[in-house]
This record gives sequence, C-alpha cells and structure tokens, in this order.
Amino acid sequence: MIAAEINTDSPDFGHLEPMITAARRQLRQIGIFHKPEVVVADAGYWHHEQMDHLAAQGIPLLIPPDAGKRKNARPGWDGGRYTWMRYLLATENGHRLYRKRQVTVEPVFAQTVFNRKLTRFHRRGHAAVHSKWRLMTTGQNLLKLHSHRRAPTGT
Repeated sequence: MIAAEINTDSPDFGHLEPMITAARRQLRQIGIFHKPEVVVADAGYWHHEQMDHLAAQGIPLLIPPDAGKRKNARPGWDGGRYTWMRYLLATENGHRLYRKRQVTVEPVFAQTVFNRKLTRFHRRGHAAVHSKWRLMTTGQNLLKLHSHRRAPTGT
C-alpha cells in the first residue's frame, strides 16, 4: 500500500481525490514525482467533480459508474461520461487494467480483515486508529516483501 488513510464515513464516495493526493504525497516523499499512469477504483469512488479535477491534472481514470452486481445502468446514469466510462472499461486494455485491480487491491483487504482478524479497532480516537491502520498496512507491505521472490539470474 502506498497511502493508508482512514475516514469516519462508511461509503467511498468523496474519497477519490483525497486518496490520490495522499498516494502522490507519499510517493513524492521517496522521490517519485511521476503522475499515476492510470487510477483504477471501484464504483463507490465515482464522484463527478473529483474525477474531473483529476482528469484535468492529466490522470486517466477507470471507475465503473455501476457496481458489478447491477445488470443495467442506473436510472438517469446513461449517456455522456457514464457511457464513455463503460466503453473504456469494455475495451481490451480497460478490461485488463480493471481486472488487475481485483487481484492487486482486494487480497489486501481479505488478508487484513479475514486472515488477520482486523474487524474493528480497539483503540479510540482518530490518531490512535490511524496509527493502528498504518501499522497493519506496513505489516502487509513487509509480508509482501518477505514473500517476494526474484527470478533466478543465469550465472
């Protein structure tokens, strides 16, 4: 994980731009100043204003306007940006990138919530919860580094 932020709101709506800002800030701190090549997020992050602002910064976005369980478009969510995003996600490259999100992001939550049993925070207050979450995500990153295997080099 690059950015490990918490909030007290249950939905993801409205947190797209703050998360990208946090990730870019963390990357700048280690000397990486490039813009993201693409931001891939689930439908809960769909937020017109924030998407427009990020796109104006030259950051491509892939965010489905509909949750995966929905068969048809939401009433009133057709045409314009909705149709364009559905088209982008249906392209070979869009589909490949979005599927990559599923195997990159979702296992982190499965590992944290189910395997490590972090279903609630026992400390109170924003700072305490933020510290605990950062500790958990740091542990997740360390596990990834520990299990990472480099390809053997021919000698």
